[in-house]
Parts: sequence; structure tokens; C-alpha cells
Amino acid sequence: MALTKVTNDLLELGTDTGALGLPKGTTAQRPSNPVEGTLRHNSEIDETKLETFDGTDWRKINKLVPLPPFELDYLVVAGGAGGGRGTGGGGGAGGYLTSTGFTLTPSTSYSITVGAGGAGGSGGGSGTPGVNGSDSVFSTETTIGGGGGAANNGTGLDGGSGGGAGAPAGTPGGSGTIGQGNNGGEAIYGTFSSNQRGAGGGGGASTNGQDGQPNFNGGFGGAGLSSTITGSSIARAGGGGGGCGQGYTAGAGGSGGGGNGGAGNASPTTGNINTGSGGGGGGFYSGVAWYNGAAGGSGVVILKIPTVHYSATTTGSPTVTTDGTDTILTYTSSGTYTA
Repeated sequence: MALTKVTNDLLELGTDTGALGLPKGTTAQRPSNPVEGTLRHNSEIDETKLETFDGTDWRKINKLVPLPPFELDYLVVAGGAGGGRGTGGGGGAGGYLTSTGFTLTPSTSYSITVGAGGAGGSGGGSGTPGVNGSDSVFSTETTIGGGGGAANNGTGLDGGSGGGAGAPAGTPGGSGTIGQGNNGGEAIYGTFSSNQRGAGGGGGASTNGQDGQPNFNGGFGGAGLSSTITGSSIARAGGGGGGCGQGYTAGAGGSGGGGNGGAGNASPTTGNINTGSGGGGGGFYSGVAWYNGAAGGSGVVILKIPTVHYSATTTGSPTVTTDGTDTILTYTSSGTYTA
């Protein structure tokens, strides 16, 4: 078959309402010496029936087929709460959710919100409880911010994990959210007129916060949980330790980044950032001075995506790492992922 070259300025189809007729035939009727770029209709192939010669082989021109859904793993941790002022309870850890097999649809954008940690309790006198942490969200999955640790003589606040109670005795810790966290510890020792008092620890993702202890020591924060979603085991979402009066031992923060409670005028410590851990409760000094609670740590959202499906289309500047055949996105600020 002879080929005639037709240049663009000699062929104008833009205003025609008909159709362009292509050479057609069976596979056996293909040209014996095709050139690269040859296009024809093949009556024996499926899909669009169109094929082109790439210089070596004939290739089918198939219809575009939507990519199938695929699955990923995730970890979503909300912001931890602040500890309470005075002989304050430890802040509760942010809610903790992890799952495998979450289905994504290609070309769909999924929203991600990373919850901030709550501020520590402050103010004059015995002051205020710690502020609850903020929720974290991945698509339809929401974790609840940690519950604030109580100020002196107060009840811990509810949250992902509950805040510890403020000393003295007789005040309960806050409640955790089922499936996300645990309760804060109670304040069960000490008297209001004495600086010998210990507050409850904030709840953690794994265990309840410890109650205020004998000899007026603060309760330990509840333990966090470990995950290997990034390829190594890392604990997150520990509760903050409860504060106490001078001369006694404040509660240590729970494993996973919980802040330590304050003892007398020794300052409590904050929950670790991007772990959703609670801050430590404040201390009480010489029957006169009350000290602020510490802030909770911000949360985190982590996605583990099979690299073969990874689109690299994100907002929010997640950290991108790999683990074997998977790509790991770690969000420490809010953003999106488009599958």
C-alpha cells in the first residue's frame, strides 16, 4: 500500500460533522511494512478496535478504565490535654485509633486534621483545669481530644482519655472515650487544708491514669500504645502525671510522651509533640503558692500506602518515608491526600 503524506494545512476537519474513515481489516490484513505512528481499525480486537504501530509492534489503543479502589493502614491520634493548675490532675491523652484495610477511591481527596494540644490550667489561686486537646480526623475517622486535668479540688474532664482529678480527696477523674482511651485517676488522699496532697494522673491510650497515691504523691499518667506503622515501634498517647505538694513526689508521665506532674514549685513538663500525650499537673507550695499545669502534646495522622498506589498528591507537607513496599505519610499539620 502506498502512503501519501498529508500536511496539516491541506487537511481541515475542524468544521466537518461527519467522521474520519480509517483503514480497516483483520489482523492478517495489517500492512506488511508499517511505519511508526500508523493507525488503523482492527475488526478482531476488543475495546476500541483501534491499534497503532510503535515502530516494533502493533499496540491496542484501549478505552480508559477507572483505577480500582485500594486499601491502606492508618493511625490517628488527637491532641493531648493540659494539666490542671494548683495540685492539679494530669492531662488526658488524645484519642487513639489505628486500623488496617481502609478503602480509598483513586482520584478522591481525603481530608486530614491534626489536633492541637490543650494549654495547661492557669489563673489566680487554685486556678483553672487544663484545656482539652483538639480532635484529629482522617476522612470519616475522628479521634477525640484528651480531657483536661482538674485544678485543685476539681473533677477531671472527659475526652479521648480522661483528665486526672485535682487533690485533695474525693474527686473523680474524667472519663475516656470507648475504643480510644481510658479514664483519669482519682484524688483519694490528702486534705484541703494541707499541702500534703496528690492529684490523679491523666488517662492514656493503654491504661487508666493512676489515682493520687499514699503519702500524698501524685498519680502516674496512664500508659500509651505502641505502633509499628512507620516501620519501627513507637509509643504515643501517654497520660500526664498528677501534681503534688512540696516535699512529695509528683506522678511521672505515662509511656508514649506524657508530661511529668509538678511537685511544690517544681514545674510540670509538657506532653511530647505529635504524640497526643497529656501535660503534667501543677504543684502546690508552702500552703500559699499554686503553680500552672503544663500543655498537652499535639496529635498526629499517619497513612501507610502501598507504594504501587501512591499518588504523591498531598497538601499539608507530610513527611514521606518508605518501609519495604509501602510509602508512609506522617502528617503533623492539617492537609489532604488525593488517592
